[in-house]
Amino acid sequence: MFQDIPPEPAAVVQTVPAPPPPEQSINTAREVRVAAALTDAQIKVDTRFSGASIVLYGAVFNPTETPTDVVLVVRGPNETVRLVKKTRHNGVWLNSRPVVFEGAPGFYMTASTRPLADIAEFGQLRRLGVGLDHLRINAPEEATTVTRYGVRDVVISRLGEDYLDWRRAVIRLKESAGLYKSNPKGVRFVDRGLFRAEVELPATAPTGIYYAEVWLFQQGAPISVSNMTLTVEKVGLERRIYQFAHRQPWLYGILCVLIAAGIGYLASRIFRNR
Repeated sequence: MFQDIPPEPAAVVQTVPAPPPPEQSINTAREVRVAAALTDAQIKVDTRFSGASIVLYGAVFNPTETPTDVVLVVRGPNETVRLVKKTRHNGVWLNSRPVVFEGAPGFYMTASTRPLADIAEFGQLRRLGVGLDHLRINAPEEATTVTRYGVRDVVISRLGEDYLDWRRAVIRLKESAGLYKSNPKGVRFVDRGLFRAEVELPATAPTGIYYAEVWLFQQGAPISVSNMTLTVEKVGLERRIYQFAHRQPWLYGILCVLIAAGIGYLASRIFRNR
């Protein structure tokens, strides 16, 4: 076992202590870091829920003269996306073989002080998974990987060269539903070191735990990150029905069939009497 052994004292009668370092060296030794918080970390969803707007505020501590950029990333719970493609055969439109993407976030948004391409390089953003172009979505089975810009990336799968088109389709459909967003000017500095941003959740936002990351970039490199969580949950009758449907799906399905049959029978009786 190695141990630190103190050196033997030198044969000096008096020692003169070294002068303390100047205060300026203490200030410059501090690391630049970022901290942030959400105004509301819990969103309750009921029948009247029409979306929510959450304000994020934060500060950059020990700012220097070197410009800094802030990037906010909010990612919702992952879900499975199933896609089919319309193809025409002999004048008839048919659905192609379904393609399943796993690990696609149900909600994803980025907000930054300026466009991401101006903040960091492609490889840096890809490693962090920041931005819609670098969104990490698990490829279908039998996917292969190649190295591009020094980063391993999925570019070919059993879909062949059409894989990227399918991936873009996932992002395009989510964008049209308002679930994927990108705002290159969504983070605004209100004072030196103080900034704010807004997170807009649509009414169709999935329930579950959301993860928020606030990245601080300086000269194209991430130097600090602040992590938060946001919970979106159903309340009231919707919550009880949701829990019942997921905990006892068979019984829930039978009850739905019986209720539908009962409503159909009553409707037929009413119209028959008329």
